[in-house]
Amino acid sequence: MSIPVKYSAIKQAITPKTDCNRYLLTFVTALVLFTLWLGRSSVSEADSEQLSLDLVDIPQVVLDKDAELARARNRNCSYWDCFNVYRCGQRATGGSPKGGGLWAEEQQERISIYVYPLKEYIDGDSGAQAFQLTKEFYGILKTIVDSPYYTANPNEACLFVPTLDTLNQNRIDVNLVGKALALLPYWENGENHILFNFIAGSTPDYNTVLDVNTDRAMILGSGFDTWTYRPGFDLVMPMYSSILDHYRPKGGELGSERKFLLVSSQLNIFQRQYRIMQELTYDYPNDILLLQRCPTSTVKAEDSLESSRGSMEDSIGTEELLKTIKDIRCNFPQGNEYEYPNVLEAGQFCLVARGVRLSQPTLMDALATGCIPVIMADNLVLPFVDILDWDLFSMRIYENSLHSIIATLKAVSKEKIRELRAHGAYIYDRYFSSLEKIVLTTLDQLNDRIFPHLSKTYKHWNVARTQRSTQNPLFLPLIAPKSQGFTAVILTYDRIESLFILIQKLATVPSLQKILVIWNNQKKAPPHPSLFPKIGKPLKVIQTAANKLSNRFYPYEEIETEAILTIDDDIVMLTADELDFGYEVWREFPDRIVGFPSRTHVWDNSTNRWRYESEWTNQISMVLTGAAFHHKYWSYMYTNAMPGNIKEWVDEHMNCEDIAMNFLVANVTNKPPIKVAPRKKFKCPECTNNEMLSADLNHMMERSACINRFADIYGTMPLQTVEFRADPVLFKDNFPEKLKRFNDIGSL
Repeated sequence: MSIPVKYSAIKQAITPKTDCNRYLLTFVTALVLFTLWLGRSSVSEADSEQLSLDLVDIPQVVLDKDAELARARNRNCSYWDCFNVYRCGQRATGGSPKGGGLWAEEQQERISIYVYPLKEYIDGDSGAQAFQLTKEFYGILKTIVDSPYYTANPNEACLFVPTLDTLNQNRIDVNLVGKALALLPYWENGENHILFNFIAGSTPDYNTVLDVNTDRAMILGSGFDTWTYRPGFDLVMPMYSSILDHYRPKGGELGSERKFLLVSSQLNIFQRQYRIMQELTYDYPNDILLLQRCPTSTVKAEDSLESSRGSMEDSIGTEELLKTIKDIRCNFPQGNEYEYPNVLEAGQFCLVARGVRLSQPTLMDALATGCIPVIMADNLVLPFVDILDWDLFSMRIYENSLHSIIATLKAVSKEKIRELRAHGAYIYDRYFSSLEKIVLTTLDQLNDRIFPHLSKTYKHWNVARTQRSTQNPLFLPLIAPKSQGFTAVILTYDRIESLFILIQKLATVPSLQKILVIWNNQKKAPPHPSLFPKIGKPLKVIQTAANKLSNRFYPYEEIETEAILTIDDDIVMLTADELDFGYEVWREFPDRIVGFPSRTHVWDNSTNRWRYESEWTNQISMVLTGAAFHHKYWSYMYTNAMPGNIKEWVDEHMNCEDIAMNFLVANVTNKPPIKVAPRKKFKCPECTNNEMLSADLNHMMERSACINRFADIYGTMPLQTVEFRADPVLFKDNFPEKLKRFNDIGSL
C-alpha cells in the first residue's frame, strides 16, 4: 500500500538516517524525560507540606460579594460518575493507625487524604469572620491528620478535605461556604472532596441534607432520609452528642433488670406521637417513663441551648455552655425530676422518634447508656448502614405502629434483650464512643468502598472476635458465596440406567461443580469409566468397603465445596431449574437442610408415641436427604459426632439415615428444614415397586419407630415444625419467561 506524499515527507523528516542521529535522538529524549521528572518532583516536594493545626498566624481570605459560587449539589451523583477512582492508586509504605482505627498494618493499599491548610475567611461585606472553627471540627481534622490515611502531598491525594466547618448549618452562611469552596485550588467541581455535617437544614424546612452548593462533593453526615441519601456515594455518620463528653453515665451490668420497659426522653417529639405516648402511660404506668420539659425548669440558659421544640441539635459548638448546666427533665404526669442522660440507664428500651429533625442525638445517648434503641423514623438512613447490621443491637417500628409498641416490646424475650444490649455496648464502644472512633470508622469505610478487593467482611464489622456469632452455629456468612457451587453425591447400588439419566440431568445445572458416585455394591464392580455419560463436569466413582446408608454422608476428601447435594439414583424427575433454585435457597440458609421431599412427625394420643407422617399437610419437620442440600459440616458431624449408637443402628437396619440427619441438624441449630418448590411426588418411573425401599408395607412403622428411638436417645424432640416453603418469586405469575430466572419448576 502506497503512502501519501505529505505523510511520506513527514516520515522521512523524523526518521534518523545515521547511527549518530539515532544516538542523539535517544539522548535528547532521555534529557527531556529527566527534566519533566525533575520538574514534577520539585512541584511535589513544594506542594507537600505537613498541615499545621496551630490556630495562630492563619492567613486570611476575603470572600468578595461578587465571588463565584460553587455549583449546586448534584442529586444524581454516584460513585461511578462523580468520583475519580484513578486518583486512588497509591500504595502505602508502612505506618499504623492511631486511636481506634480498624485499618490493619498488613494492608498495603489504601486511600490518601489531603487536608487543606487552615485559613481565616472574611466576609467582604461586613468584614467579620465568615466561619468559626468548633472543637468538634478541629477534632475531626486532627484525627485525619494523625491517621495513616493522611498525605501532605495534594498530587498523590485520593480525597480532599476542605477546612470549612460545615458541621452545624445553623452556624454558617451557606452562600459564603459556596464561595469559599469555589476558591479551593483543587476543587474541580467538588470531585473527590468530602464535607462533614452533623446538623443539616434550617428552619422552617429542616432539610435532611446540607443546604450548600456542594456540586460533586461527597457528604459525610447524619440525618439523611431515603430521598436525599445517595447510596454508595454519601456516607451516614451518627449525630454526634457532645453532652456525653460532660455527663459520663455510670453504666450498669448488661444482665441487670431495669425499672422501666420503655423510656421516651425526647423533648421535640411530635404532638400526635406525644399524645399517643400519654395514653399509653395511663394504660401502662409501670412500663413507660415519659419525660418532658419541667414546668419550673432548673436548667439555666435553656433557651440558649435548645430550639423551641427542645432538641439538643445546637450543642455542636456550645461546649462551654454545656460544662455549666445540667439537663433536668420531668416525667408525665407525676412531674418528678430526672437528670439526663443518666435517666436512660433505667430503661430496657429507649424510644428514638422522628423530631424536628429526622436524626436525633438520642440514638447515641441510648447506646451509651446500655438502653436498646427503638427507632421510629420510617425513612431514616441509619449511621454506617453499609457495614453495620442494626438488627443485632436495635429495634425498628413503623411510625403508625406506636400504639402497639408496648405489646411489641413485651414479646421480646429476656435472652434477646441481653443479646441486643450486649451487642449494642460492643458496637458503641468500637465505633461511636468518641469523635475519633467515629471519624476513623468513616475513613475505614471509605477505604473499603474504594478498594473493595481489600474490604473487610460482615463478620469483621459486626462480630466481636471473642463473641460467638448469632447468625448460625456454623459461623457462616449471611449468604454463602455463589461461585463455589455444590457437589452432588449420588448413592447407588445397581440401578445403572436411572443413574446415567440422573448424571446427565445434573450436568446441566449451572451451579454444579462435581459429581461423586458412591457405589455401594461390593459384589459387583461399577461400570467402566468409558461407559459413563460424557459430561462437562468432573465425575468420580467411589466404591465403598461395606453396604451402608451412612456412606452417603461420609466427608469424602473429594468434596471441595461447602454445599453438598445428596440425591438418590432414582430421583430423575427434578429439573435443572429446581436444583439450581434449591442451591440458591441453601445459600441464604447455609446451616439448614434444604431440599425437595418433605415429611412431618405428629404425636399419636392413642399410643402416646410419635408417628412418622408422609401425607401432604400444611406442616413439615423433615426434608429427606434423598434430594437435599446441606453443609459439608453436617457430614462430618454425622460421621464423627452422632449421639448414642444412632449411626450404627441405621447401618444395621438399612433405614432412617435421613431422619437421623434431620435430628442432628435440628438439635444443633434449633431450626426447621426448608422445603423447596411445590413438587410432591418423587417416584422412579423406570423402577418397579419391588425395587423401591418404600414399597415395604412395614416401612411407615419402621420410620415411626426410628423417630421414637432417636427422641429417646436425644432425651427430647429436636425436630421443629414449620409452615413454610420456598418458591421462586415469579414462577406462578403471568410474566414472559425471559423475565423469570426459574421457569421449569415442577408442579404437585
